[in-house]
Amino acid sequence: MSALDLNTLLAIDVHVHVEADSHGHYALDDELRQAASKYFKGEPYHPTVPQIAVDYRAQSLAAVIFTVDAGAATGQPSLSNEEIAAAAAEHSDVLIPFASVDPARGPAGVRAARRLVENHGMRGFKFHPSLQAFEPNDQRVYPLYAEIEALGVPAIFHSGQTGIGSGLPGGRGIKLRYSNPMLLDDVAADFPGLTIIMAHPSVPWQDEGIAVAQHKANVYLDLSGWSPKYFPPQLVRAANTFLRHKVLFGSDYPLIRPERWLRDFAELDLRDEVRPLILKENAISVLGLAKERADA
Repeated sequence: MSALDLNTLLAIDVHVHVEADSHGHYALDDELRQAASKYFKGEPYHPTVPQIAVDYRAQSLAAVIFTVDAGAATGQPSLSNEEIAAAAAEHSDVLIPFASVDPARGPAGVRAARRLVENHGMRGFKFHPSLQAFEPNDQRVYPLYAEIEALGVPAIFHSGQTGIGSGLPGGRGIKLRYSNPMLLDDVAADFPGLTIIMAHPSVPWQDEGIAVAQHKANVYLDLSGWSPKYFPPQLVRAANTFLRHKVLFGSDYPLIRPERWLRDFAELDLRDEVRPLILKENAISVLGLAKERADA
């Protein structure tokens, strides 16, 4: 399959979940999947990598895809990073694979991170502190960050509220405080060479998320997980002005489909020159995709 053609793509969605593999395994168990679907008020949909490629190719969009390796906290076997990478390679015109390594794996996870980038072509990493049950600024995780920083690829961190476990007794033990963006401020300060993408508008810590992205040159925000019509006004103002080069389009597919997100995004009061930055240009910079444009 051919590489990304950045000149013809309309946008790059930096937050797309792989929910299932070709063997019928799911990233989350039945209870957590149902709770997430109820939270987002959508029909259950658990696409495999080829299905994601079909959906995004039809809309002239590219997608950063990933699963979440959270086996230590959830007891749920994770989907295979290697299989995701191999499937994404067959659809390289629209898919950009990220890996997920559970911080609980310790030194083995550090070794896996390098192998996944060097041998399998992963372009970054995804963390979900609440689901993986760790504090991002826990120094025991720092060797993993150091390896990712040395590899020169970005890391996406879930931040703020999560639909996973929402409405269940005790939230199924999932703790929101792990996803406070101020914990990522420590990581950004301690790893200035690590590109950090804070996923979602960080509700209820929106102001903290904006402050971290403004203060730390290596921190960016993706706008996934919320319809743009629900964005807090301070986020819209920041995206329109001082964070215009730090904000990225993300949908949270399949829970929020890109067509819905883009439809609502079109109604936001944004400057004309800001829209292409959010939809594509900022992602090209953050993901290191300029070479793909040069080769096109």
